[in-house]
Amino acid sequence: MTNSAAKQLSIVCFIDALGWEVLRGRQFLEERLPHRRKLRSTFGFSSACVPSILSGLTPREHGHWSFFYYDPEHSPFKALKPLGMLPRRLVDRGRVRNQLSKLVKRAYGFTGYFQLYSVPFSQIGLFDYCEKKDLFKPGGLNRGENIFDVLERERVPYHVSNWREPEAANLAALKADMEQGDIRFAFLYMAAMDALLHQVGKESPEVDKKMAWYERELTDLLTLAERHYDEVRLFVCSDHGMATVHTHIDLMARIEALGLEFDTDYVATYDSTMGRFWPKTAAARERIIAALEQEPNGRILSEDELRALGCDFDGHQYGELIFLTDPGVIIVPCHMGLKPITGMHGYHPDDPDSDACLLSNVPPPGDPQAITDIFRVMKAEAGVSA
Repeated sequence: MTNSAAKQLSIVCFIDALGWEVLRGRQFLEERLPHRRKLRSTFGFSSACVPSILSGLTPREHGHWSFFYYDPEHSPFKALKPLGMLPRRLVDRGRVRNQLSKLVKRAYGFTGYFQLYSVPFSQIGLFDYCEKKDLFKPGGLNRGENIFDVLERERVPYHVSNWREPEAANLAALKADMEQGDIRFAFLYMAAMDALLHQVGKESPEVDKKMAWYERELTDLLTLAERHYDEVRLFVCSDHGMATVHTHIDLMARIEALGLEFDTDYVATYDSTMGRFWPKTAAARERIIAALEQEPNGRILSEDELRALGCDFDGHQYGELIFLTDPGVIIVPCHMGLKPITGMHGYHPDDPDSDACLLSNVPPPGDPQAITDIFRVMKAEAGVSA
């Protein structure tokens, strides 16, 4: 296909965890991307933020929040309960969990991101998992439509990265499609920054090296795109930032010390920054609340606050009581991991380290203020009317 007709390509490059505070004080594509703004994040982890970016919806609306939610009736994991009889020093090893995750994912036909993490096998049959489908495909959301539903319906030629592939492979795949000159919209997925920030924290020189790599690669990408398109519009966005961890709390031990019986008196799951509880009796509820109120490094979120954050769910499947740690505080051990790490996200959106970013070489349409507004930016860039 020739490139004689005037053509435009809009590229949205998603860099996981490239928060506004991560960018602060660093040089990054200022000349190429002069339009820069801070975006308010969605409350939750990437499992909540990415669906919100792709759909413009809140977690309440699209149905994605933390990976595991309470649903013993429909849990697909009941068959894993016998593994709870094995020594935890064996089944909690990272390699063992990773291999079991791959087997479970294949057995159940899950196409989304799936990990068993460190949820005890004796308890996992009480939970279901929210991301069973590939978020980056049409029909990928639990509720509502994503940008790929829109692109398919409107027959917009587009490219989307394979999130399972390394960043270099995703760059190469996009370059190959750009050289054909047929696509009008591209979504480039870059995930390595998140893992790096968890490992070394946002102040590390390793982050500067990684950002320099992104700058070189995106500059090369723009140069190539400009050979094949008359106008190239580049948007770099993120889902959240990263806080430096300074305090560890053992919330699980605090609750277990109450002497309540799991699944008789209460059910709980522990994310890195949240304890989520389903009390089964009034007495258990009172005792859990009293114990949580004695923890100085966090607080219970009210129903009104959860509603304002778009995280009030019908049936409370993600938790009847939500305890959130203060910024920089993590729960160790928890069901997402058993060891401390240097950086963490998943704090309140009011925390500056939660802020995401949007950088572009043209003024972004629609005056975006939050990561949910990126969906409208993408629709506009694809030529789809609101």
